[in-house]
Amino acid sequence: MSGDPEVLIIGAGPAGLTAATYLGRFLRRVLVADAGEPRACWIPLSHNMPGFPAGITGAAILSRLREQAEEYGAVIEAGSVEAVKAIDGGFVARLNGRDIHARGVLMATGVVDHHPDLPGVEDAVRRSLVRICPICDAYEATGKAVAVIGASDMGVREAAFMRTYSDRVTLIHVGEPAALTERAALERLGIDLVETPIEQVHLEGDRVTALSWGGRQTAFDMVYSALGTSANAVLARILGAALCDDGRLLVDDHQMTSIPGFYAAGDVVRGLNQIAVATAEAAVAATAIHNALREADGQTV
Repeated sequence: MSGDPEVLIIGAGPAGLTAATYLGRFLRRVLVADAGEPRACWIPLSHNMPGFPAGITGAAILSRLREQAEEYGAVIEAGSVEAVKAIDGGFVARLNGRDIHARGVLMATGVVDHHPDLPGVEDAVRRSLVRICPICDAYEATGKAVAVIGASDMGVREAAFMRTYSDRVTLIHVGEPAALTERAALERLGIDLVETPIEQVHLEGDRVTALSWGGRQTAFDMVYSALGTSANAVLARILGAALCDDGRLLVDDHQMTSIPGFYAAGDVVRGLNQIAVATAEAAVAATAIHNALREADGQTV
C-alpha cells in the first residue's frame, strides 16, 4: 500500500475481513491489522454457515474471506494496534512501532471467552470437546447427554436452551451458591443440578467421556461452557466510545460508535455472536464509512 490507508480495520475475523472486501470494492485503500487467531479459527465444523450445507471449518471460512479481501486490494498486516487517537480529519493508530493515519476506523476485535478452569481447555474447545456456542451447534446435541458448566444464572439459561434438543441436561454450577437464583426453573424444566467444582476431565480420543467431582464420575456426550465473554474493547474505551452494560460497544443503525468516524462490527458489538451477523454488520459499516467519506469529499448528491 502506497501511503496511509483511508480506512483502518482492527481485527481480521469474519467482520473485519468482510468489511475489507466491501471497502476494497468501493475502491478504498484498506489496511487490516491482524492480531492472530480470531475465535472463528476454533470452529471445527460449522453447519449453520449459510451456503455450506455439508459444513465448513472456521479455518476455511477465514481463509476464503482473507483471499477475497486481498483480491480487492486490502492489505492485511500481522500485529496488534496499541493505541488509537482521534485527530482532525480522522485518526492516528500505533501499529508495529509506527503511526498510521486513517480517515475512518472499524473495530472488529470480538470477545474473549471465559473458559472453565479445566486442564487443556483451550485445546478441548478447538477440538469441539468443550463447546461454547449452543446457537451454533446445539442441533448436534439432539437426544444426547449434555453437561453445561456455569457460574451464574447464565448457566441456567443455557441449560434451558439445550432442553429444546435433549431431556438429559445437567447444569454443573461451579460458582458461589448465591449466584444461582433460578433453581425453580431448573426443577420445572427437568434439568439436573450439580453444585461442585469439577476435579477432573476424562478424555478419550475425540470426546469428553466423563467429568469427575467428589469422587463421582459422570459420562456426558457433549459439554458446554456457559461462563460468558468479555469484549475486546479496551482501545475504544480509552478513546471514549460509549459502552453497553456488558462492556460491548454501543453503535447506531450504521454501526458507528459514539465517536464520529469510528465504527464497530461483529461480537465486540452487542448482539448475537454469529458469523452471519458479524458479516452483515460489516457490510453495513463498510457502506456507511464509504458514504461518509464520499460526503466529506463532496461526492454525494
